[in-house]
Amino acid sequence: MTPTIPYFETINEFLTAIQSRHRTINDTLFCLRLEDTFPHTVDVMPPFRKGFHFISLITDPGATQIGYDTTQIGNLTAFLVFQAPGHIYSWHRDRTAKGYLIYFRKECFRFFRPDFDEEFPFFNSLHTNFFPIRQDHYNTFAPLLDDVFAAYQRFPQPQQAPIAALKLLTVLYEFKTFVADLNQYEQRFVTPEQRLFRRFIQLINTYYLDKRTVEEYAELLNVTPHYLSELVKATTSQNALHFINQKLLHEAQILLRYTPNDIAEVAYQLNFSDPANFGRFFKKHTQKTPLAYRREGA
Repeated sequence: MTPTIPYFETINEFLTAIQSRHRTINDTLFCLRLEDTFPHTVDVMPPFRKGFHFISLITDPGATQIGYDTTQIGNLTAFLVFQAPGHIYSWHRDRTAKGYLIYFRKECFRFFRPDFDEEFPFFNSLHTNFFPIRQDHYNTFAPLLDDVFAAYQRFPQPQQAPIAALKLLTVLYEFKTFVADLNQYEQRFVTPEQRLFRRFIQLINTYYLDKRTVEEYAELLNVTPHYLSELVKATTSQNALHFINQKLLHEAQILLRYTPNDIAEVAYQLNFSDPANFGRFFKKHTQKTPLAYRREGA
């Protein structure tokens, strides 16, 4: 039987699934210290999606491993995670870990005039933002979140004063400054060619269902196909088509392993002209048929 990635629309549905003893009467904001999840919450949570935003600030992770989107990470130090609704997440946690977990919907900031997504772009609709951080960064952010948690414990109900939401909004602006400074620091060591390559990858993540050729991405980037091909080759030692195909392949593997959709449905979801064409593509890049890959993971 093919495993399906569960989707939790509400915070309480998610808390039930992870066997937490906690529940919330306010589905727009829930704050929880990681230490308060032991021992009742599951230590291993397979991939899932959720219908709300997520912030995690963690230190002393020990042997904890987390998965997000198509990435698995271990050997962690302190880290900070921002995740918009709909992305894949999983964990295998070490009970030495401690920190802060915040689950919220944008509705908890209904008093906020600017567009939330534009104001806080680190909640990226295309991918999860994961930041390894130094301990001094953790020590800077922890008291700010302590303040949010204290307000949340005083006013947990949705009809009460949104003090915790106001304080969280202040912390989001601190995070925004941190992420901007981090990106600016990294940009000092990034060449124009590397920036163009990153833009190429971002465009693939956005348009992979409709655009399958180097020529189409070169047009979006306002460069020639030859220039894009040479740049990608020089930057990564891989050709540009490799990255286009890899994104498509990753999505196919997720659909085959974690959804009950039949092979034809997967093919059409990924915008292949027919299942046979999809089968040839998949076997060319994995040396397995889609059905064999699915059975392997059952």
